[in-house]
Amino acid sequence: MDTFLFTSESVTEGHPDKLCDKISDAILDACLEQDPDSKVDFETCIKSNIVTVVGEITTKSNVYYDNIVRDTCRAIGYSSPDLGLDANTCEVLVNIQEQNPEIAQIVHGNFTKKPEEIGAGDQGHMFGYATDETSQLMPLSHVLASEAAAKLDDVRKNGTCPFLRPVGKTEVIVEHKKEGGAIIPIRVHTMIISTQHDGTLTNEEIERELREQVIKPVVPSKYLDEKTVFSIKQLDMGPHEHAGLSGRNIIVDTYGGWGAHGGGAFSGKDATKVHRSGAYIARQVAKSVVELGLARRCIVQVSYAIGIPEPVSVFVDTYGTGKMVDRDILKLVMENFDFRPGMIAKDLDLKRGGNFRYQKTAAYGHFGRDDPDFTWEVVRMLKPK
Repeated sequence: MDTFLFTSESVTEGHPDKLCDKISDAILDACLEQDPDSKVDFETCIKSNIVTVVGEITTKSNVYYDNIVRDTCRAIGYSSPDLGLDANTCEVLVNIQEQNPEIAQIVHGNFTKKPEEIGAGDQGHMFGYATDETSQLMPLSHVLASEAAAKLDDVRKNGTCPFLRPVGKTEVIVEHKKEGGAIIPIRVHTMIISTQHDGTLTNEEIERELREQVIKPVVPSKYLDEKTVFSIKQLDMGPHEHAGLSGRNIIVDTYGGWGAHGGGAFSGKDATKVHRSGAYIARQVAKSVVELGLARRCIVQVSYAIGIPEPVSVFVDTYGTGKMVDRDILKLVMENFDFRPGMIAKDLDLKRGGNFRYQKTAAYGHFGRDDPDFTWEVVRMLKPK
């Protein structure tokens, strides 16, 4: 049997880059909760005991950046100097300006344009992907890596594994075969967990605990066999060792290396920023195509020019697994989806913040999640006009 190996990785919410994403989306939530028309595009950077928030935000909301930064760090577990970041004493630097007036004019007309008239906040191309290899219609390697990272955080925070610290990384290598253009996962070839810990347990004890508390609950037994390799390693990548920056884990955020990625980051951006909203609608399209049985695997690309509402191109490829030719599937997609940024925001309810809506997306992936706030995961019927 001709098989191949494919690797995906993920990180915990305490990884410095992911911590930055969490802060960025917590601020976005706060802006949108009070002012759904907020225009938000900024970055967060962390090194040692310093958190920097920099970018453009135009909002009527009263946002206390310092409080949001500290609350987010504290909730993740950064509340002690020996972790490299202490939410209670860290220095918070804020350099926020309003949106560039030229961009504001061509994108939303200084808030005068109707939803169908709002232009793209930037040029660029975005991808959505779906595959029938898992119930989430996501790649198995990415699902397992993301769920293992989430489980590391869960057992750390609920006290099951109190020796763990906030930073952890997971890596999953899955052996697959191809069936036409479809992907069939066969087994987990290797699973790697690297994590901070407090030094109270030996490496052997830590490996035993993580196998029992993380790997067993996450990886279905049908994918494990006597040849599966497990590797548990110590990791020291806290903010004192590793500078964090939002938007630096875009493959972790999407499909674990499967499909494609246009390069734009998600966190800290409102829906007029098509790197986020375009990727969300592209995922909904790809998932709908696969869920409705039109194909076993699908990738969708959408591209934009700044200030123009309509996409400049839309592309669909089903890797030869389509029940009809790709051009006919594309025709169905164009008849049933509106790719204009203002209409994406309306159809997917992307102007609603608060209640950790966007902060939840900032760790463990933006896609394949069973959560009503992830509106882009709702399958839409494709009816010919």
